[in-house]
Amino acid sequence: MTFLKYQDWFLNGALIVLAAASLLTIFSVAENLFLTQAAWFAIGFGIIFLGARIDWRTIQNYRWMIFGFYFLTMGLLIAALFFAPVIRESKSWLVLGPLRFQPSELAKVALILLFAYFFARRHIGIAHLGNLATSFAYFAVPTALIFLQPDWGSALVFGGLWVGFLLVSGIRWRHLAVGTLVVIIMGILSWNFFLADYQKERILGFLNPSYDPLGVNWSVLQSKIAIGSAGFFGKGFNQGTQTQLGFLPEPATDFIFAAFVEEWGFLGGVTVVVAFLFLIFQLIKIGLRSENNFSQYISLGTAILFILEFIFNIGSNLGLLPVVGVTFPFLSYGGSSLLTKAILIGIIQSTAVRTKS
Repeated sequence: MTFLKYQDWFLNGALIVLAAASLLTIFSVAENLFLTQAAWFAIGFGIIFLGARIDWRTIQNYRWMIFGFYFLTMGLLIAALFFAPVIRESKSWLVLGPLRFQPSELAKVALILLFAYFFARRHIGIAHLGNLATSFAYFAVPTALIFLQPDWGSALVFGGLWVGFLLVSGIRWRHLAVGTLVVIIMGILSWNFFLADYQKERILGFLNPSYDPLGVNWSVLQSKIAIGSAGFFGKGFNQGTQTQLGFLPEPATDFIFAAFVEEWGFLGGVTVVVAFLFLIFQLIKIGLRSENNFSQYISLGTAILFILEFIFNIGSNLGLLPVVGVTFPFLSYGGSSLLTKAILIGIIQSTAVRTKS
C-alpha cells in the first residue's frame, strides 16, 4: 500500500474540496447531471490511485510512445473536423452513442507529455532558433486544428502552455518579446481571416460592457449579478435567483463559479479559490522536488494548464476576460476534462510516491 501511504494527500484533499463544491452546485442547478458527474469523479479518483502505482518516469525512455500518443490525438482532432456534430457552434465533440468526448482535452495531456520530454532535453539550449521552432511546431499543429473547429478558448490554452514551458525552461526575455510580437501578428490575422462573427462579438462585448446587454453580454451580466448579489454567506442552497430562474446560462459548466458563489457567497467563493491555489502549490512543490527533469516538467506543465484555465474561467465570470468557453478545473461539469486531468494528477502522484518512498 506504499502508493497510498506516500501520495500527496494535501493534493488529494484540495481535489476533494473542489469535487464537493462541484457536486453540490450541479445538484442544485442541474440535478439531472449530478449522478453522471459523481460517476466521473469516482472514475477520476480511480485513475489517480491507479496512476500512482505506475512508474511513469520510464516513459521518457520510449520516445515512440510519447510521439505516438501525440499523433493519435492529432488524428482525433482531425476526425472531429470531419465527423463531429456542431454543438454550441463548434465541432469539438466526437459522439460515440450516448457518450461525448472532446479530443482537445486529451491533446492537452499529449502536449504536456511531449513538451516535458522535449524541454527536459533541450532546456539548456532552448533559446536556439531550431529548438524554438520545433517547440512552436508541436503546439501550432493542434492549435490550428482546434481553431478550425472553432474552439478559441482551447486554442488560447495551447498557446499559453507553449509560453509557460518556455518561461520555466529559462527563455531569455528578448526571445519572449519576439514571441509576443508573433502572437500579436497572429491575433491580427485571426481577427481578419479566421475568427467567426460570434467570436468577434464576444471580444467587442468584452471591450464594451454596455454593448448588447440582451445578447452577447447577457451571460457576463447575469454572472456579475449572481456574484454581486450573493453577499458574504450567499443566498443558500437551491436559492440562487439567477441560476434557479434560468437567467444565468451554462451554470454547470462555463459559469459554475458564479452559480456556486450566488448560493454560498463570498466565503464559499474564497474557499474554492483557496483550495484551487493550494492544489497549484502542491503541484509546483512536487515538481520542484522530483529527481528528474521529465517529471518536473510534467508537474509544472500541469500547473500551467490549470492556472490558464482558471484565469480564463474566473476572468469571464467576473467580466475581466472575454467568454471563451474554458471550464474551471475539477469544478465544472464534464467527463472529458475531468478524466484527462485525472490522468495528469495520477502521473504527478506517482512522482510524489517515488520521491517520498
